[in-house]
Amino acid sequence: MADLSIVIPAYNEADGIGPVLTRLSTVMAASGIDHEIVVVDDGSTDGTGRAVDALLGKLGRVRLVSHEGNRGYGAALKTGIAASSAPVVAITDADGTYPNEKIPELYQTLRSRDADMVVGARTGDDVHIPLVRRPAKAALGVLANYLSGTRIPDLNSGLRVFRKAPVVERFNLVSNGFSFTTTVTLALLARNHQVVFLPVDYARRTGSSKIRPVRDTFNFLVLILRVSIYFEPLKVFLPVSGALAAAGLFYGILQAVAGDLGEGPVLLLVAALQILLVGLIADMISRKN
Repeated sequence: MADLSIVIPAYNEADGIGPVLTRLSTVMAASGIDHEIVVVDDGSTDGTGRAVDALLGKLGRVRLVSHEGNRGYGAALKTGIAASSAPVVAITDADGTYPNEKIPELYQTLRSRDADMVVGARTGDDVHIPLVRRPAKAALGVLANYLSGTRIPDLNSGLRVFRKAPVVERFNLVSNGFSFTTTVTLALLARNHQVVFLPVDYARRTGSSKIRPVRDTFNFLVLILRVSIYFEPLKVFLPVSGALAAAGLFYGILQAVAGDLGEGPVLLLVAALQILLVGLIADMISRKN
């Protein structure tokens, strides 16, 4: 059994997977860490699986696991993690964007600091995140920081090392899409697992991106709220309840001054009370679970 399993999900990455595997194998061999590399071909149609097959036996302990059809980034990671043999798992991408030479450092940091996860945060000196994705990424980061109660430098970095057990325990929360890393980050932080962030660079990718900015941003927003309600529901329900109560009181004062007090303020206050009660019930269920 290896000490570290490196899982690489790959979907139509025939141009990038070879150089990534070659460089990663060289880096890991020099590190002296007992490792294996598990590539998950997620139903590629461009020959990604054949490109990996051509390297098997030439680069040390590299294994290929294949999906018959495309099931998604999260599904590929679940498959690779389930197939891994080590108690510690690293994940990275097949497009050459992440500095995989940082994996030994992330692994040693996990061990030395007794952390549950070490994330390669894309906050280094050379980061190439498309401008169109930056505003949404920043807004989602602010929301996630508030709901988690922790400053998160990079919510969904695809370069990280983590202990396998606490992540596998939360597979039921993780979708098969791009939200895997976001969910795992929030879930571990919400239950006070130690998560460490180390700055890394982020290169321009090889090939075309699979991200759909508008749709995926909306999905990430819903995901953040869903995970937060699951773990810390009062952080979602209390502000909404407080805002409705404040609006009801303000509206009532305006109507009272005008001498025409109607049912509007009462409805707002009742809605605020109902949302508060739902939040308290959700919090009780969360604490029990």
